[in-house]
Amino acid sequence: MKLSEIAKDIIRDFLVIFASIIIIITVLRQIYIPELAFDLISIYTIMGFSLLGALTGILWYTPHEISERAMRVRIVIHFLLLEILLIGLASLIGVVNDVSGALLLALQIAVVYAIVRVLSYEKDKKEADQINERLKAVKQENHE
Repeated sequence: MKLSEIAKDIIRDFLVIFASIIIIITVLRQIYIPELAFDLISIYTIMGFSLLGALTGILWYTPHEISERAMRVRIVIHFLLLEILLIGLASLIGVVNDVSGALLLALQIAVVYAIVRVLSYEKDKKEADQINERLKAVKQENHE
């Protein structure tokens, strides 16, 4: 995969992660703390977390094909890496101060992770379907 394609995927993931976090926080704040508004520091913090999350996506790129089992192992490693990095960063900068805060953040990370994985799966499925259609067309042309 070309470096430009990797960069494009990382930027796409960053935007999906950032948008998901903003939407989730906005909905939760409307329900539980409607008077709390976003400040600029919160936006930058969310951007930093989103960027860190997207950059861990480099784990997906290999110079050779990998098995389905190896891909599943990478998914687990990627998820755990995200949880550790983001909760560690949140603790370091003071966003999370106790166990309940860390557990809530872990749950939020899991929800955003699931959203990104579902969207990535849909994109990959669409690309695979397009490739299969092209292969069928080539196969039909060769038989005629």
